[in-house]
Amino acid sequence: MLLASFHRLALTLAAGCLLPAAHGATFLFDATKAEMAGNADWVIDADAHNLKVSAAADGSGTTGTGGNESNPQRFPTPDQTNIVASTSETYWEGALSAWAIDLVKNGQHVETLPCTNRITWRDGSNVQDLTNYNVFVLVEPNIYFTAAEKTALVSFVQNGGSLFIVSDHSVADRNNDGSDAYQVLNDLMTNSVQNNPFGIHFNGDNISVTSTTYDTNADDLITHGTAGTPTSFAYHNGSTISINPNQNPTARIAFWSSSTRGTNNALIAYASYGTGKVVAIGDSSPFDDGTGDPNDTLNVDYTLTSVGDGKAILNASLWLAQTPARIVVPTPTLRLQLRPGAVQVTWPTNATGFILQTTTNLAVTNSWVSLTNGAGILATNYIFTNGTAGDSRYYRLTKP
Repeated sequence: MLLASFHRLALTLAAGCLLPAAHGATFLFDATKAEMAGNADWVIDADAHNLKVSAAADGSGTTGTGGNESNPQRFPTPDQTNIVASTSETYWEGALSAWAIDLVKNGQHVETLPCTNRITWRDGSNVQDLTNYNVFVLVEPNIYFTAAEKTALVSFVQNGGSLFIVSDHSVADRNNDGSDAYQVLNDLMTNSVQNNPFGIHFNGDNISVTSTTYDTNADDLITHGTAGTPTSFAYHNGSTISINPNQNPTARIAFWSSSTRGTNNALIAYASYGTGKVVAIGDSSPFDDGTGDPNDTLNVDYTLTSVGDGKAILNASLWLAQTPARIVVPTPTLRLQLRPGAVQVTWPTNATGFILQTTTNLAVTNSWVSLTNGAGILATNYIFTNGTAGDSRYYRLTKP
């Protein structure tokens, strides 16, 4: 029996590497969802610490003056145009200042959406409407998005914007309203545009790990970016992430929590949607530079050289800032091995979202049949065994 093997992708793949944007992107860091509540300080700069974050039973929450939380304004001060290669992260005061300073050093522009402003899409009355920005950053949002805000965020990505979303572990309710950041971000996936458009879900568990299991493919620009190759990534109490390639075929994982490269144990996940992109990380600790609100107890992860957190975060940020907004999906290799009376078909388990199909007649284009049952996992490969009796048979991998 003559067996032929090949594979076909049912989507267009980009050729080569993604090119950086001709001009730096504008990053907008959200401060409308209690990102500074409690012992958190997920802001890039604050010259005053006078906010009070109040809880609401329905998870809506309010932010006003009368407390001691960070109160970031639209433009960090001193002005970012004065930042040079030697500028210290203490140039600004915020737990995210090191990240923001690095972005500016890499030619990007940064701003904050203050608590008095609002999240909108194509609202000409809002000077900070998302149409004016390339990347929107949400680090541990503790207040639920309204239906209009969810529509705005998903539409922003669908139309070419990039979204960086960061969760935390379960029982990390900063503003004491009964909801954690992972619940707020999972709720974002239920919206009027498309259910779970990114194929990403925060599991709401609580793990601490320094993982060295990462995507070694050179086309993964989070693990192989301009900031270097991070060979480890550390969580200090964070939520793992699941991806669902059936909901979004482009969903990929850059770092896993263990040596098992599954779809439900991600530390860093990312995807394309429409003409935009999204990166998700389940722990805020990797972003902490150890400085910020003097009323809080902060930790240092972003600037540590012993782990790759800062490199991975900066790579992810610069990838989000790039155009075109497309993920280069690695083409998996389909292999056949003859066994007595059978043939074994194998392909890598990191090739998520692919379906094995077979036909006995290449001349009939609609004769391909999906083999949805019977595939197992051996080491780092899917494995499917089929009999060799009957007509010649052909196999391929396809992605819906």
